[in-house]
Amino acid sequence: MGTRSGARRTQEYAWLITAPVSLFAVLVAVLLGANSDERFGNWAVAALFLGLFILADVSVLMFQVRRQTFTITLVEIPFLLALYWLPPLTFILVRVIASIIAQSSRRVPPIKLWFNVASNAASSALASLIVFAAQPLHVDGTDDNAGPYAWGVLAAAVTANVLFTLAATVGVITAVQGRLSSRDFVRIATPGIVVTGINITIGLVTLVLIQQSLWAILLLAALATFFVVSYRSYAQFLRQHRTLSEIYDLTRAIADTPHDGRLTDVLLHRVRQLLQAEYATLWLPQLGRYPEVLLSARVDDSGLTDLTGIPESLRRGVLETGRTLAIGPKLGTDELRAQLRESKAKDTIVVALRAGSAVIGCIEATNRLGDLATFGASDVRLLETIAAHAAVAVENARLVERLRYDAHHDALTGLANRRRINAAIDESVGVRAPGEQVAVLLFDVGGLRQVNESLGHSAGDQVLVEVGSRLRANAPPGALVGRASGDEFALTLRVESAEAAEALAVRIRQQIRDQMVFGSLTLDVETAVGVVIHPDHGSDAATLLQRADLAATAAKTVPGSIQVFNPGLESRSVRRLSLAGDLRRALDNDEIEVYFQPKVTLADRRLIGVECLARWEHPAHGAVPPEDFVAVAEHTGQLARLTEAVLKEGLKRCRDWAATDHPLSISVNLSARTLIDPDFPTRVQELLGEYGVAPHRLTFEIKEEGVLDGTDRPMPTLRRLRDIGVRLSVDDFGTGYSSLSYLRRLPVHEVKVDSGFVQGMATDPADLAIVNAVVTLSQQFGLTVVAEGVESELTLELLQDIGCEIGQGFLFSRPLPYERLEAWFSAQTEADSTAAGEVRRLRAVP
Repeated sequence: MGTRSGARRTQEYAWLITAPVSLFAVLVAVLLGANSDERFGNWAVAALFLGLFILADVSVLMFQVRRQTFTITLVEIPFLLALYWLPPLTFILVRVIASIIAQSSRRVPPIKLWFNVASNAASSALASLIVFAAQPLHVDGTDDNAGPYAWGVLAAAVTANVLFTLAATVGVITAVQGRLSSRDFVRIATPGIVVTGINITIGLVTLVLIQQSLWAILLLAALATFFVVSYRSYAQFLRQHRTLSEIYDLTRAIADTPHDGRLTDVLLHRVRQLLQAEYATLWLPQLGRYPEVLLSARVDDSGLTDLTGIPESLRRGVLETGRTLAIGPKLGTDELRAQLRESKAKDTIVVALRAGSAVIGCIEATNRLGDLATFGASDVRLLETIAAHAAVAVENARLVERLRYDAHHDALTGLANRRRINAAIDESVGVRAPGEQVAVLLFDVGGLRQVNESLGHSAGDQVLVEVGSRLRANAPPGALVGRASGDEFALTLRVESAEAAEALAVRIRQQIRDQMVFGSLTLDVETAVGVVIHPDHGSDAATLLQRADLAATAAKTVPGSIQVFNPGLESRSVRRLSLAGDLRRALDNDEIEVYFQPKVTLADRRLIGVECLARWEHPAHGAVPPEDFVAVAEHTGQLARLTEAVLKEGLKRCRDWAATDHPLSISVNLSARTLIDPDFPTRVQELLGEYGVAPHRLTFEIKEEGVLDGTDRPMPTLRRLRDIGVRLSVDDFGTGYSSLSYLRRLPVHEVKVDSGFVQGMATDPADLAIVNAVVTLSQQFGLTVVAEGVESELTLELLQDIGCEIGQGFLFSRPLPYERLEAWFSAQTEADSTAAGEVRRLRAVP
């Protein structure tokens, strides 16, 4: 209410312009009345011009040129003719009366009405003064016909009228709203001046024709009738075209807007602009886990607010009935109009949003801008069309939200799942401030197996839900609580020290230990807590969770059941240390073997390349997992030798395959540490030249956390490798917390979808949705997509359906040593001649 009152007081500044303009009109009228020989003239002619002025004032023509719409009035035509035929005082009086009638018919507010009347009176008085001062008009020797001198005087008078009106308008805008910029002034003035010139010309032609013969009035009437009919057809076409264009632009804007919260902003601002409304409001009542949404776009606000222009009862009525509600001077009943006036609104349209047969909310437009404009039936149809598109957009946004939620939350407890926990830990580690520590607390629920066996799995589920609820209730603000596995819950947060993390673990564990009552059952639940701290105990989610699991296992045997991780708990670390010397000897003696796993195009089963994988058969320990000896190589400075050994073997085989007219590309995995070696690109270029392999035949695969580590350290190496011509691939995409929009800015060519998502496609809709999204967006960014872990025909068919290009996995072949790979080539592939040369295709998928 305070804002509106302030707006009315501001408009009162218009009297600063209206008063002097009125005084000017009165003084000139008195002067002309006192000095004119003929004061009033023929009243019949005056009545005729009164009607013409009223008709011209209320008739507004709109024309569209390309994308610009121009508004035109024809008032200058009767204005020019009246100047010629009416005495000055009569002319001014007729113009003022016509202005009052026209403004009153439009229900213009009093302040604006009297400004318009005063402006018209003053500009008419100025024009009459010019004509009076230029008397006589007939300087060509005739008494009946106006000559060029009269044309010039009349044109000058009409032009002065327009310029005076323009100056008064700019003055009142400045007084009420502030100074008008030069650009806005030119934009306002130029069309009016151009139209004035056209109207002056038409008026002079009309004057000459009527003076030649009164019968010309019939011709002019016929011409006017033809113009009116043509304009009505044009106006109808223009409205239809504009409506279709606006709907198209709106639907395209909705389709192009990501479903991430910006949809409502785009939708409401577009609706407000299309309907020229003061308010555009979206209301979605609470539905399940979706909270109530009530947002409005207002003409004076750049963002969205929770203010609305109509009573809540009106939109609730639309929600209950599902019928459109339209209220205004031309719409609705007197009862509804009275109810609307109580809320200080003049008109509104409220349309239900439907999802199938259900009404999920409504969209409304309130208060058509402009004192004269109101909503009509065409606006109702337009908003109903928009509502249909908006309902689909809202449902799609909710579907995407559900998919995202399901992909990152545990179905039983509603907590974050392991994927979300991994992402949160990596995110916290990546943006850690100097001196800040990240703690991961893993709570292992004891005795859950006994509960399931004794009371059934439903009782076990109740225990898990209650543990999750207590964890969430007692976790500090900013902590993430999630279910890491069947009976394990993880809590991650930023802490000041390891001691603070351990103290928190003690407090939360005590809260969980309180008795749990389920109907007639009372259970005591114990938990063992493992605590790890970044950076002391690891720098990535996998390591931290693994070590937290080791600590939680150890906590089951210590008093208090809480254990902070220490290196002594990790037997594998001890084993890795013992492997360091053996790995160096293995590299010296070429004991590291390279296995090859084929990569196949999914559309036509064409073999296009292999991935080179290092394998080590230890004489005492047997097959050493790659993650073990790669970690040893990283920590003992042997990573460069290991990478070069694999790269050399791959380039050698690539050269041999090219020589047999069966060219295959190779892929080699790179560690994140290799990307910060400034000499690595130079060495790659030397090896390519040494083995005679084209750079595009070589692809380097970097794990997601290596290329997207939150810093720019890998960028120089990546750019140099790209400049050499080597292809770059992001491996295991989806296991980190990055986005494809960020990948688009990196010099990579390929994305490899993590096997965990691919293998879950056939059974988990969330995994299928994620893989589909990665494939679709990657292709839009021009990236090749490779699916890892293809192990079944069903997975293969799903990948083909969503347009994935390349796959690798056990369905085609396991990683094989070179000799077995050649045998696999002979048994599983056959040569096929193409325009690019001879290629191998799979005969059949084993």
